[in-house]
Amino acid sequence: LKYAGKELEAMRAVATASHKRSLADFQAALKTYKPELEEDAVVRAHLGALYDTMLEQNLCRIVEPYMRVQVDHVARCIRLPVVQVEKKLSQMILDKKLNGILDQGEGVLIVFDESPLDKTYETVLETIHHMSKVVD
Repeated sequence: LKYAGKELEAMRAVATASHKRSLADFQAALKTYKPELEEDAVVRAHLGALYDTMLEQNLCRIVEPYMRVQVDHVARCIRLPVVQVEKKLSQMILDKKLNGILDQGEGVLIVFDESPLDKTYETVLETIHHMSKVVD
């Protein structure tokens, strides 16, 4: 038994775009199969989450080799409006998915190196906790 139908073709197109990590293919699939994909509220919600995840992954891949990069350059690479890219980058910074700052005056994203986590504070708290048990 072979399954067929526009709904299945729509899901295949989305799966292919996701597998290739291609936002352009994903958007093309959404445009081509708009009625099939937007009728179902559950599918629509999952597609929104999938789009956000793919966008974040693509943005991280683009900015990874840079310490300073023009937001305009990132937007051109990903073929999205600068405002949308800037909004997503700022959201990623606030969610701590990207370690950096946006300099809106210069239109630049400044990416910081991942600093190693300093465990001194946690170690001191643990030591004080153990000492309080000894005193009791």
